[in-house]
Amino acid sequence: MTIAFAHFTPWASLAGGLLLGAAAAAFILLSGRVLGISGIVGGLLQARAGDRGWRVAFLLGLVAAPALWSLFAALPEFRSTASPALLAVAGLLVGWGTRHGSGCTSGHGVCGLARLSPRSLVATLAFMATGFTTVFLLRHVFA
Repeated sequence: MTIAFAHFTPWASLAGGLLLGAAAAAFILLSGRVLGISGIVGGLLQARAGDRGWRVAFLLGLVAAPALWSLFAALPEFRSTASPALLAVAGLLVGWGTRHGSGCTSGHGVCGLARLSPRSLVATLAFMATGFTTVFLLRHVFA
């Protein structure tokens, strides 16, 4: 593994982490809900009365944020060697897994660990171990 220091962005990464933490803290303080994208999207599919508006607004903000960022700075370059079909299958598997795990990396990893939740610690360790194993298998065993 190598680190591309030419693309190393510690200040932007720090700012992003601080904003994510502040948003998660504000969300739980103002709404009493844990900030997790899979829960927000999953809840949109089975929204209760009065529950759809804030979910749609959150997701629109998530999509609009890169456009706003691009007004002030260049967006990072995104390159993928995976086919769109493989990315779609991977996305569906992640969605399926997060629904069965009662949350995703943002819900368990950011909010759950901050609340010292044992369930979130186990979930986050499982996410990380699965990711490490998948990358190792795809890059070193099946490459």
